[in-house]
Amino acid sequence: MLMKKIIVLGAGLVGHVMAKDLAKSFDVTSLDVNEEALRALEGHGIKTVKADLSDHNNLTSLLQPFDLVVGSVPGFMGFKNAQTVIAAGKNMVDISFFPEDPFLLDDAAKNKNVTIVTDCGVAPGMGNIILGYHNHRMKIDSYECLVGGLPKVREWPYEYKAVFSPIDVIEEYIRPARYVQNKVMVTKEALSDPELVHFDGVGTLESWNSDGLRSLIKTMPNIPNMIEKTLRYPGCIEYLRVLRETGFFSHEEVEVKGVKIKPVDVTAKLLFPKWKLKPGEEEFTVMRIRIAGEENGTPRKYEYTLLDHTEKSSGTLSMARTTGYTCTAAAHLVSDGKFNRKGICPPEYLGEKGEDFDFIVNYLKDRNVNYQVKKS
Repeated sequence: MLMKKIIVLGAGLVGHVMAKDLAKSFDVTSLDVNEEALRALEGHGIKTVKADLSDHNNLTSLLQPFDLVVGSVPGFMGFKNAQTVIAAGKNMVDISFFPEDPFLLDDAAKNKNVTIVTDCGVAPGMGNIILGYHNHRMKIDSYECLVGGLPKVREWPYEYKAVFSPIDVIEEYIRPARYVQNKVMVTKEALSDPELVHFDGVGTLESWNSDGLRSLIKTMPNIPNMIEKTLRYPGCIEYLRVLRETGFFSHEEVEVKGVKIKPVDVTAKLLFPKWKLKPGEEEFTVMRIRIAGEENGTPRKYEYTLLDHTEKSSGTLSMARTTGYTCTAAAHLVSDGKFNRKGICPPEYLGEKGEDFDFIVNYLKDRNVNYQVKKS
């Protein structure tokens, strides 16, 4: 029996980890414009193709031989890539977290009879899957997700390293944050409502409003209270607010010595080298999900916690593992026809069937990504 063919769009921090994982079970090809990133995949049984992923005519042609597409590009490229995949009539599992509403593509995906799983990372991603599972088994009153990826060693001045697309990190600091309170959607600026939260094995972190609920606002209208907050080391919010309020994250052009530039482009150029992990530097992912409501007529609370570190034996980053393996688990479900809902499918849909949920949890566990669960 021939192995199914999967193409991974993007060979960056997460894309290359997903390609290696999928290559254990599939015939995998990785696409990227960066030759250095592609060379890192040599010797892992992965075919590589250098290609500009913004050239959609060429991309449409390249997709044709494949059974499934896995997307791992920066957010600003994600929506258009998903459009191209749909037009090509291919199923897709994606982690690009594009800012546009994915349901704008729902009719097109259904017309092409394809499955497009969006936002399938750690959060959004696994958090949605967990909520989707419990939403079908209890009446939920509240959902809270706190999540962050941080360097193990705090280093002045930023005490932060970008463990996914750095330009998407900046978007977190400027995109208005939406949450649901008493069945009403509330919108606040990013970085608002800071709180100090203790995590065993980590210490005290600072949480703040970010726009991580995404599709849940649309798909879970029955839940009256939902919020997602990002975690950083205490003190980070203040310098981020200063940069933002001064205009360093602005996309509006300003003129400097007769040249028009976007301030965010200059900021990115200066910050990204500072945010890059050094060789051998370790990081970790921390997440806490709390779900409260009524189950079988009884008040019930569930708490899921994750504390995952860089894998020392391989040097694989925790954020790449926790994000990438959630996506590759979903890729198995779609490829095997176990999840075959058509149209745009945010990850909460993956949690609805108990066998799919169990498969993902066990798939992650097999790769030493362990979610601890407390029930009360």
